[in-house]
Amino acid sequence: MMLLGTQSVNAAGHLQVGGCDALELAAEFGTPLYVLDEAHLRATAQAYRRALAAHCRHSRVYYASKALTTTAVIAMMVEEGLAFDVASAGELQTALAAGADPADLLLHGNYKSSAEMRLALTSGVGRICVDSLSELAAWDALAGELGVRAGIYLRVNPNVQGDTHASISTGQIDSKFGLSIQSGAAEAAVAQALRARHLDLVGLHCHIGSQILEAQPFADAAAELADFAADLRTQHGLTLRELDLGGGLGIRYLPSHQPPSIAEFVGQVVETLRARLAEHDYPIPTLCLEPGRSLVGEAGLTLYTIGPVKPIPGVRTYVSVDGGLSDNPRPAMYQSPYHVFLADRPTAEADGIYTVAGKHCETDTLFPDVPLAAPAEGGILAVQSTGAYNYAMASNYNRLPRPAMVTVRDGQAEVIVARESVEDTLRSDRLPARLARRR
Repeated sequence: MMLLGTQSVNAAGHLQVGGCDALELAAEFGTPLYVLDEAHLRATAQAYRRALAAHCRHSRVYYASKALTTTAVIAMMVEEGLAFDVASAGELQTALAAGADPADLLLHGNYKSSAEMRLALTSGVGRICVDSLSELAAWDALAGELGVRAGIYLRVNPNVQGDTHASISTGQIDSKFGLSIQSGAAEAAVAQALRARHLDLVGLHCHIGSQILEAQPFADAAAELADFAADLRTQHGLTLRELDLGGGLGIRYLPSHQPPSIAEFVGQVVETLRARLAEHDYPIPTLCLEPGRSLVGEAGLTLYTIGPVKPIPGVRTYVSVDGGLSDNPRPAMYQSPYHVFLADRPTAEADGIYTVAGKHCETDTLFPDVPLAAPAEGGILAVQSTGAYNYAMASNYNRLPRPAMVTVRDGQAEVIVARESVEDTLRSDRLPARLARRR
């Protein structure tokens, strides 16, 4: 089996995480339940900071908060010295509410509303990642109106792809994100940015995709970024002060997934970049990374209560659980695999192959054809590596309330996201007056 972070098997033979028995967590807080291993999360943040600092004098780690945005998670990362990538007014305001310095925020997005743009500038957001030529003009106009000078990155596409799902591949020419280097759009954006009166072009940003399990594609993208930076110096006399290499390193969803360590990943990517910059006699800028999934993903665990076990002779056996695509849409969206086992018998030998299904009025297959040890109604199913893009993408489909989230550390568990109630799912509903009168 695969144990991550502080996970272990305790004396009772149960899964334990952060010193807490998983069955006791399920009994106390209910299921479905998101569990966050705080020590593992903090250790991963520290590993990123150490690895980047070991290879460059000036660096910054932005947590890609879209992976998991809660005030508690942001506050932990503030304590660990991270900055934050935010991609909406909601993420921006969550970061500020959690105590993040606005100067440590980087605003992303291919569509930033006028309200989001104004909020960013009036809040003092440190960096803005610009995604298109029209957006450049809009930022320049708004910054002039507000009497500020905005520090910007341009998001560029180096036409490098990693081995990942098409829906989370973003570094190619055909992408809604960024400006293509190959087509000349990126160079045109640089020229426009340099003409802008109220914008300070600080650096370049690229992001090639997510859940990529090898470092080489990131290193290739870094080399392309270095070449482009050198070209800009030749063409425009521009020496960039910062380069942001994005995020996207994959994690262990299955025991067979073997991504490089954070130290190996950062070492290969940064040293490739440094070597290519040296070829151009280009000064080393401040280097930035944006880990999201690889920072928080493996720190997350989800617990479900098993319901009906339904064998279909000669076909398969379905194991239904009390959640589904509303708390984890990734299997439906990306056919994403997960490592699952019984929390009360994590080391037991599997007695067969089962398909774990959610409770929604859909096919809602969560985990097809997984080995389990005689799952029975009332048991607790544990799902590994659910820290990223599970709670963040959760919904109220079928009017299911979203699950609670607890953080565990040193044998203590504390709620950091309260479980929604059915009343919560009704809160925004309104009856037209003509219908209300009939009640």
